[in-house]
Amino acid sequence: MDATGRFVKYRVERQVLDEQRLEELTQRKPYSDTHPSLTERLKDSLRCSVPKLKRTVLSSLPVLYWLPKYSVWDYGMPDLIAGISVGIMHLPQGMAYALLASLPPVFGLYTSFYPALIYFFFGTSRHISIGTFTVLSIMVGSVTERLVSDGDFLKMNGTNITAEVDVIARDSYRVQVVAATTVLGGLIQVLLGLVKFGFVGTYLSEPLVRAYTTAAAGHAVVAQLKNIFGVSPTRFSGPLSLVYTLKDVCSLLPHTHIPTLVVSAVSMVFLIAAKELNSFLSPKLPVPIPVELITIVAGTLISNYAQLNSNYTVSVVGEIPSGLSPPRVPDVSLFGEVIGDAFALAIVGYAICISLGKTFALKHGYKVDSNQELVALGLSNAVGGFFQCFSVCSSMSRSLIQETTGAKTQMAGVVSSLIVLVTILKLGPLFQELPKAVLGAVVFVNLKGMFKQYSDIVTLWRTSKIDLVLWLVTWVSTVLLNLDLGLAASITFAVLTVIFRTQMPTYSVLGNIPGTELYVDIEMHKQAREIPGITIFRSSATVYFANAELYVEALKEKSGLDISKMIIYKRRQEAKQKRREKRAERRAKRQAKRERRAERAAKKLSVLSRFSVEEEAGSWRDTCIDENVTNTEDHCWTQKENGTVFVIPTTPRTPNEHCRWEYLKGGDPDSTSLGWMSEPQDGDTITIGSSSEDTLSHDLERVSLGSLGKWTWDIHSIILDLSTANFIDTVAIKTLKNIFKDFSEIDVNIYVAGCQASVVEQLDLGDFFSQSVTKTQLFASVHDAVLYCLEHHGVTSSPRYEPSVEINNSTKL
Repeated sequence: MDATGRFVKYRVERQVLDEQRLEELTQRKPYSDTHPSLTERLKDSLRCSVPKLKRTVLSSLPVLYWLPKYSVWDYGMPDLIAGISVGIMHLPQGMAYALLASLPPVFGLYTSFYPALIYFFFGTSRHISIGTFTVLSIMVGSVTERLVSDGDFLKMNGTNITAEVDVIARDSYRVQVVAATTVLGGLIQVLLGLVKFGFVGTYLSEPLVRAYTTAAAGHAVVAQLKNIFGVSPTRFSGPLSLVYTLKDVCSLLPHTHIPTLVVSAVSMVFLIAAKELNSFLSPKLPVPIPVELITIVAGTLISNYAQLNSNYTVSVVGEIPSGLSPPRVPDVSLFGEVIGDAFALAIVGYAICISLGKTFALKHGYKVDSNQELVALGLSNAVGGFFQCFSVCSSMSRSLIQETTGAKTQMAGVVSSLIVLVTILKLGPLFQELPKAVLGAVVFVNLKGMFKQYSDIVTLWRTSKIDLVLWLVTWVSTVLLNLDLGLAASITFAVLTVIFRTQMPTYSVLGNIPGTELYVDIEMHKQAREIPGITIFRSSATVYFANAELYVEALKEKSGLDISKMIIYKRRQEAKQKRREKRAERRAKRQAKRERRAERAAKKLSVLSRFSVEEEAGSWRDTCIDENVTNTEDHCWTQKENGTVFVIPTTPRTPNEHCRWEYLKGGDPDSTSLGWMSEPQDGDTITIGSSSEDTLSHDLERVSLGSLGKWTWDIHSIILDLSTANFIDTVAIKTLKNIFKDFSEIDVNIYVAGCQASVVEQLDLGDFFSQSVTKTQLFASVHDAVLYCLEHHGVTSSPRYEPSVEINNSTKL
């Protein structure tokens, strides 16, 4: 359709193109030119030049590309405002999420400082905020709770002989475990990035990630119930730990600490009301109101002046050391115990980062390098682990604030890191009286966005039932099996859904839309017309080892030809015909022997002149009687034969001439006894000499299955549309070979259409082409194959299909 709304017609005249002709016409490059050898690729990767060195350095350190071009006048103020806004959010979230990781709050501030600085040098996204995140904090907390429980650090109180937890020793060992996990996860990310394995994040589909984060929010809520209600439930780890913890918390609800519950309730009400007001006024405000910072400052002041800790025993953050801690080498001996958790943290953290980064990059028109993002995130974790940080990724809430406040480059991350640094150096001790219930309320309110993801169930029910099942399986497995095993089960199920969808694709028979060269499913389109004598078969997925057998079964069903049974029947009929051939040969030999005996008798009679005329007449009468007996025997033998093949004498036997026989096809091949002989059809009579045994055998072998009378069909060609195949393996190649071989036995021609160049190369490498299968049976398109079949079988047009009409937006061949 053109700009005026009219349909445009055009005609292209060309010859029908099979694969061999297409390669000659396009001058396709040989395989060696498009696929260099491993040695050549290795040489090319090791070859060094100034432009290549420059590209490598700039891709490894993206800051060297954009920092020299940085304009303070254009980007300075937006980055400063965005950095201050995000830095203010770092403070409450860092301390709150440290509690989720079962660590002292100061380590949340460390985690908000070091990784953001590292990402500034190596990251490619301009808008994501690297630091603490709810899901990763919960995953880290599951590791610390599993490996470092309170029961391992009990000490006896000498006054009342009771056991209490050595908090200092416990937290110190937890920091070592977290540091080892973070460093190992970072090294895994760096290694995957260096080997260009950035596509690994694509295995985490959006429904899977959203369901996983929703279930992780449930873990976060249960983990904060102890701070909200002021109770001390038993710590559980492993599968069903969430259920056991929730059950224990519910049993402790009668012992709720009322002052702590009041602080939590007031904090949550204030946060929810302030956030709603912030959302309402956001179009009119240049920067959002720092609601969380105001909450923790107000909570700290009230706690300090009201002495909530000493007067009402409300749990507070406690001592926060000022200054930065020196780097420490992680305990390598812990790597073996946390390698599974480290891998899960690496994959989940990268998936969240790359999804947010690509979203902002698409919105603002720049590119994010997935492999470099994996390296940047890995270095942020690995270096941060030496400074007692836990695993980080981009935060959705902080990234949205950074983008909406006008951030232009990664310089906003540096500004936010400086805000955190000032807090660590000078302001940290001021938050010692901050109630933990306030931090728990901050976590609760920040999870509101994740709880809204339950609406995905309704959306997926309308759009995709398979994605809905994946969402539910991910949520259930993550809630019941914990975060690490839940992630493994979710990825496994997601891969299985892909395998099942490719293993059981949609198979269809295509028909032509009159007046076009378009071919669509005849079951789904009313105007589609099946081409007489031709079946066009297509699978919605590529053919490979998992669905090759199903492909053949579907082809049999859609074409209506049960090739296996037909070939078995043909083999049995051929065996029967060979047995009849042998019996016919033996009878022919006996008849020839009787003829020779008759000739000798005639010669003997000619030399016996002494016989009288009466005796001679009597002798000839006896001979005729013998011949009548012979004819009677032959007639009885004919009636005993099966109705498929008949051998009958048709000329009088004379002493000097060969007898002539007729080979007929007809009758019911299933009958075991002879009925009356049917009339021969046109082309079904073959006259041979009685002495030609080889000719008889050859003609019997040429009997096709259609002439045997068991099945009848009007299909002379089947076209396999492989346009959906993007690869093909050895099992599929063998399957295609068998299809060509089997259908040729019942005189049905097989053609392939729409193969991509890579698939043709794989077929060539797999020795698919031979004397029986050539590239002339592969066509550039289904339309080419159809026209070839119609021409090859002498069909130029039909009332149902006219190949030489002018068509809209198509070709005239």
